[in-house]
Amino acid sequence: MDFRGATNHFADPDFDGDPVQIYEPGENDPITPPDTAPPAAGHDDANEAAADADLIPPEPSADEVIVDGAPPDITITPNGEKRRKIYVDGIGAAILTERVEYLDENGRLVTESLRDYTRNALRKRFTSLDQFLTRWNSERRKQAILEQLEAEGLPLDPLAEEVGKDLDPFDLICHVAFDQPPRTRRERADSVRKRDVFTKYGPQARAVLEALLQKYQDQGAINLDDPRVLQISPFDAMGTPLQLIRHFGARADFERAVHELQSALYPEAA
Repeated sequence: MDFRGATNHFADPDFDGDPVQIYEPGENDPITPPDTAPPAAGHDDANEAAADADLIPPEPSADEVIVDGAPPDITITPNGEKRRKIYVDGIGAAILTERVEYLDENGRLVTESLRDYTRNALRKRFTSLDQFLTRWNSERRKQAILEQLEAEGLPLDPLAEEVGKDLDPFDLICHVAFDQPPRTRRERADSVRKRDVFTKYGPQARAVLEALLQKYQDQGAINLDDPRVLQISPFDAMGTPLQLIRHFGARADFERAVHELQSALYPEAA
């Protein structure tokens, strides 16, 4: 609990001052320093038992009900709102605010919000929306863009959690860095279905493409041209990867079909 923003000083070497105790063990001495503090006067088993009794978590009040079968730290108020019940050393507490700290690619503490930091860093990496769209369209393996950003200290998963929308990396970057209206994965998938872009393929190949589109919608998968995707559900019930690829012809035909699917998902980048 940080009521006065003291954690802001953790990166300040002058904040803590000199150590209270410096212990340098000898060759045969224990690693931990000796406990030099004498026990408090009058401390006995009865006092210890009374102190322990004070740490027993209180019973839920009349306006809180423990959810049957749910973790004990979840309560529901009469209006149906879920609320976490937290205990620190047995003492009831509540989270008023949270702060998550991040390090940049050089190991320095990021002092601005994650969203602002990512926005500024992305705009240094892609100076304009057009430049980003060109890069996205030219990269056949979209995952390579995300791997490069992560290597530069820009993982997008924490940002996606903060934004709190069902966006894929493309829309997350466009929305945060270039103020574009966000489109959810479902919206993009439904747009592809409405255009019926799979009509030139046979029924078995269309079934594979539809399953890939559903995988994108549900899980945000963008490495759809990776044949290893065909080893997991629901593809494992549709045939072996080799059998599924043969519905398109050769592997190059399968990859071409998937790239057409990706282009249909991102028409603004085409």
